Amino acid sequence: MTDIEFLYFQNLKKAVQDKYLESHSPSFDDISKWKGIDIIYFQEDLRQKAKGNISEKTFYTYFKNNAQEKIPRIDMLNILSVYVGFNSWSEFRKKNPLAEDKRTVTSPALNPENEPVTVPKIEYKEDIKPAIPAENQTVEEINQNITFSNESKPNFLKRYLWLGISVLLFATVLILVFYDNLFYKKYTYAFTDADRNSAIKGELDVKIIRDNESPILFKVKPNSPFVYETKSKKLKMIISSPFYKTDEVTRDLTNAPEKENIELKPNDYAIQLFYYSKSIKDFKKKTDQLNRLISDKALIYQVVDSDIYGIETLDKQKYISLVTLPTTSLENLEVIDSQMENGKIVMIKFKITEDEKTK
Repeated sequence: MTDIEFLYFQNLKKAVQDKYLESHSPSFDDISKWKGIDIIYFQEDLRQKAKGNISEKTFYTYFKNNAQEKIPRIDMLNILSVYVGFNSWSEFRKKNPLAEDKRTVTSPALNPENEPVTVPKIEYKEDIKPAIPAENQTVEEINQNITFSNESKPNFLKRYLWLGISVLLFATVLILVFYDNLFYKKYTYAFTDADRNSAIKGELDVKIIRDNESPILFKVKPNSPFVYETKSKKLKMIISSPFYKTDEVTRDLTNAPEKENIELKPNDYAIQLFYYSKSIKDFKKKTDQLNRLISDKALIYQVVDSDIYGIETLDKQKYISLVTLPTTSLENLEVIDSQMENGKIVMIKFKITEDEKTK
């Protein structure tokens, strides 16, 4: 990417900002200060006018603080150009030229007929020393040739000695590896909902706790068991999920079964939060239920998929407004974590996962 391309993109961002401000009133006029609901409204406007979509990650990367001076992919540049009234990124650049965008033209005086220039081919020959007959060589030259010939002969004893040592070391390593693996044992744990006696459909986090070592985190996919291999005689794991209460499980593996089913107690408040935030379509009922469920002083965080902006904060009313907006972004809302206190939700952490695609 050249500096000229980045300058063109800066002009395109300004044009996008001006276009959006024609019919909307975001929290700030400056597009680099938009966040949360402002971005979602902009995404909806882009879908309607340009039939395309920009992900939250792309917005934060290229519109919030583009310190690396990068520009998006050509398909995204085309969508943004259509949004501001052009057919493509190429047309936007053509009709909005920069003063710095100059092209260097080869002077015709150097080659008035524009004829191809033929460069003569130069061949190089290696210097070859003629062989000197033995009768014309000095005694020192003959001794040097004899010494070189003796040194070039392979030392078979030394070569095979090193080869034998290498094979022996390799065999020793293989024996140690397979010998150690003989003591490993595989254990399979399935997880079910304690109230419904059914398989858990959401993703689970399983954290293995070992003495004098940092915990190891595993992600368990929906409707899948957790398989763990170990040679230890004890197992301690902490199982957590946004919709189930955290459970700590310890096992003595001396005579433990290789397959086991573990029941998890559902977190009813978290399930209600998910239901009223995403599933229910009656917006008035949704607003009333969320008002009762969430504390007025709740801490609400939106996790952003960006290297620069990792998290945004919202208050209760902004969160309720967000989840009651009839937007397609709501389909990708995912509650990551929530905390309860005195019958009220006092902390919510969520994210909106969204892929860029042209509709």
